[in-house]
Amino acid sequence: MTDPATPLLSGWRYRAVIWSVILAAAGYLAFALWGGWTEVVHALVQVGLIGTAVSLVLSLVNYGMRFLRWQAYLRAMDHPVPWRPSLAIYLAGFALTTTPGKAGEALRGVLLKRWGVPYPQSLAAFLSERLSDLVAILLLTLFGLSIYPAARPMMIAGGLAVLAAYIVVSNPRPVELLIERMHGDGRFVKLLRHGLQVLLQARRCHTPSLLAGATALSLIGWAAEAWTFHLILQWMGIDVPLEFAVFVYAISMLAGALTFMPGGLGSAEGVMVSLLIWKGAPGADAIAATVLIRLATLWFAVAIGCVTLARLTGQSGHGEVASDIRR
Repeated sequence: MTDPATPLLSGWRYRAVIWSVILAAAGYLAFALWGGWTEVVHALVQVGLIGTAVSLVLSLVNYGMRFLRWQAYLRAMDHPVPWRPSLAIYLAGFALTTTPGKAGEALRGVLLKRWGVPYPQSLAAFLSERLSDLVAILLLTLFGLSIYPAARPMMIAGGLAVLAAYIVVSNPRPVELLIERMHGDGRFVKLLRHGLQVLLQARRCHTPSLLAGATALSLIGWAAEAWTFHLILQWMGIDVPLEFAVFVYAISMLAGALTFMPGGLGSAEGVMVSLLIWKGAPGADAIAATVLIRLATLWFAVAIGCVTLARLTGQSGHGEVASDIRR
C-alpha cells in the first residue's frame, strides 16, 4: 500500500484533462445562457428547494448504487478495499467525468495503486463499469419504447443484443485464442496484448451472479436519475408520461456515450431538447429542463468529485498522491 504509484496523468496529459473540465464547464454555462438564463432561473423556482433536494438525493442514489457495484468488482478481482477510502477514491473519479468517454475516471487506478490494486485490475473494473452502465441505459431505453407498440420488434432485438453481449463477455476463450495467436514485440502488438489481458481480467466481473447483481444496481441507479428527469418536467408543468421521460433521458445518455464527447456534452443535451420540443414543450422550457437535469446529475457529480479529490490530495501525509497525479 505504500509503493509509489506510477503517474497515470502526467505533464501535458494532466493539464489537458484539467483544461477539458474547465472548457466543458464554460461551454455548459454558455449553453445555459444561450437558452435563456431567466428561463433556467424560473424553472429552478418552479422546482423549488424541496424539488431540488429530492433531485440531488436521487442522484446520490445513483452514485451509491454504482459504488456498491464498484466494490463488488474490486472483490471479484481479489483486491477488496475498505469502504471509506474506496468511496473517497470512487467519488474523486467523478471530478474527471467530463473527459471524453469518461476516460478521466480511470484516475481511480492511480489512487487505488496505493491499496495494492494493479492497473490491469482497476482498468478491468473501469471497463466493466462502462459496460454495465451501457446495458442499463439500453434497457431503460427499451422500457421507454414500451409506450409505442410499433417499437416492440426493436425492444425484442435490443433485449437479444443485451443477452448476446452478456454471453460474449462471459466467455474468455475467444480472447485467449487471440492472445495465443499474437506474435511479435512491436509497440502496437504489446499494447493490444495488454488490452486483451485487461479484457480477460474484466471477465472475472462477468460471472452470472455478479452480472445479475451489477445489472440490478445499474438499473436502480440510472432509473433514479431518469425518474428525477420526469419529476423536474412535472414540476415545470411539462406533462409527459413516465415512459417517455425515461426514454428521453436514457436515449440522451446513450447518445452522449456513443459520441465520446466529454461527459456526453452537446450530444446528450441536443437529443434531450429536440425530443422535448417534438413532444410539444416550448423551446425555452425544454432547454431549461435539460440544464436543470444535467446540473442535478452530471455537474453535481463533478462538484462532489472535485471536492473529494481536493481533500485526498490535500490531506496530511498524502502529498505523494498529489505529486503522482500532477507530475
